[in-house]
Amino acid sequence: MSGCFVILLLAFLCIVQGCSSQAGKSPATAGGSASEKKQQVAQSQEPATTPPVATQAPPATSDPLPTSDPQPQSQAARPEPSAASEAVVMTPAPPPAVNPQAVADSPATVTASPDAATNKFNEARKKLQTKIVSEIPRSGPPEVPPKSSPFQLIRYTSPVGNLAAYVTKDPRDGKRHPAIIWITGGDSNEIGDVWSPADRDFDQSASAFRKAGIVMMFPSLRGGNDNPGVREGFLGEVDDILAATDHLAKLPYVDPQQIYLGGHSTGGTLVMLVGAASDRYRAIFALGPVAFANQYDGEYVYGDTSNRTEVVVRSPSFWLDSIQSPMYVIEGDTGGNWNTIRSMLKKNKNPQIHFLKIPRKTHFSVIGPVAEKLAPQIIAGQVTLTEEDAEAIK
Repeated sequence: MSGCFVILLLAFLCIVQGCSSQAGKSPATAGGSASEKKQQVAQSQEPATTPPVATQAPPATSDPLPTSDPQPQSQAARPEPSAASEAVVMTPAPPPAVNPQAVADSPATVTASPDAATNKFNEARKKLQTKIVSEIPRSGPPEVPPKSSPFQLIRYTSPVGNLAAYVTKDPRDGKRHPAIIWITGGDSNEIGDVWSPADRDFDQSASAFRKAGIVMMFPSLRGGNDNPGVREGFLGEVDDILAATDHLAKLPYVDPQQIYLGGHSTGGTLVMLVGAASDRYRAIFALGPVAFANQYDGEYVYGDTSNRTEVVVRSPSFWLDSIQSPMYVIEGDTGGNWNTIRSMLKKNKNPQIHFLKIPRKTHFSVIGPVAEKLAPQIIAGQVTLTEEDAEAIK
């Protein structure tokens, strides 16, 4: 019995020693299924991860938005501003060949030439040797007003010769009256019937002035009708209007201290330039002008518009600081040229220039009511057209 017991005890010890040796081997060699081995190997090769740090700054983007813009960028490279941060951007002047509405809608102002920066408009005009590249046919002598008309056809002397004009007849009342030179729109170099009655919404002759007793003069300009010279478009015509003013001031029934200047559309653009050339007018009324002479789709500018200087000297936007007489730049709020006028308003720093938008009026219907508002003020010798006046115009 004792021998059997010893044998059993030895067998038990061998079993215990074998189990202990098997338990000391690594899992990779401990057996198990093939899939389990692959999973264990893959887990052993994964790198340890670092928990994110809450205070760490996010990575920079490839094209971060700058906090300032010290260097100019091209328009294509500049990011679109948000509605909250949009501001007027100073950009170079548009090239001569432009879409007029595109320029008018742009909030940008233009960079003035060196002459414009010193406000030497007349010097810039003298320096320019204009190159006339286009002409249009002349219509011939202007119509002679009927005897019943308040106007007579006269000739005044300009730098290019004797030019035609309509002027109010002498009322023969022994008085000196206030007077206004009026430049019509379209082809401003020519004159035609300004005496026939016109609808109030299309009164391009601004008849309210003459009806109030104000002497009116409608000068034709170089190259128009049967006049000597050639059309230059917003250039030499400035000198013609100044010459017409000299003639008007010498009439015995005109008060030379009460001469006003006004114009509509192309005429409005032209009188702005005359205002930059001379301070002799009591006030100037520019209805529906444009900021840049090349905004008429290539019409009315007969110089070489591929030459930037030709456009600059003809464009009111460059010469606002040269204007010394009180000037009212006026347009209706419906259609018309208000967008391009607004570009001048945004850049203007001249307290002599007043910009007025007339509610419920168009480019043409604005003329009659504005003339009606201004006429009694001219007669009284005190023009003070305010925003309140503009709102009250019917």
